[in-house]
Amino acid sequence: MATLPDRQNTALLVIDVQKGVLAGAPRRDEVIANIGTLIASARAQDVPVIWVQHSDGELVRGSEDWQYVEELVRLESEPLVHKTWFDSFEGTALEAVLAEHGVGRVVVTGAQTDACIRSTLHGALVRGYDVTLVGDAHTTEDLTEYGAPAPEQVIAHTNMYWSWQSAPGRSAGTVDTANVTFGAADAG
Repeated sequence: MATLPDRQNTALLVIDVQKGVLAGAPRRDEVIANIGTLIASARAQDVPVIWVQHSDGELVRGSEDWQYVEELVRLESEPLVHKTWFDSFEGTALEAVLAEHGVGRVVVTGAQTDACIRSTLHGALVRGYDVTLVGDAHTTEDLTEYGAPAPEQVIAHTNMYWSWQSAPGRSAGTVDTANVTFGAADAG
């Protein structure tokens, strides 16, 4: 149970599923399809779908690469949080949006695994949220030329270590799309 009083709801976070971010990402189409499935399920259950969109010097706000992928369409009623840091909470309105919806648990999807996903997972947990990572609904680019492990290893490692995370009064876990539930008590 999250350490946030009176916040029994769950929200789906769709982080940085932008054209430039997913260009060339492994399992791109599968990840987008899984996120689409989760969005449809969340909408059908009146679970808030919160979109997060990154911008920086390489991903210029308003550019074609900055746009969300065509396969996923945000409804006007769904909150959009703009960010410039890896952690979706840092310097954004995300906490206020979650509070407005009574959210104490977030279900995390998107990109990039080793940057914005990982930072947001930890950012949510330290802020008192229960945090579920959807193991087959996130991806990252290939940074092996800089000494990073292959993308599939980064994804697998993140799924593994997040399945063992917890903190006092909070829970975390990793599940695949087929096993996601949006109940507040279903943190992993």
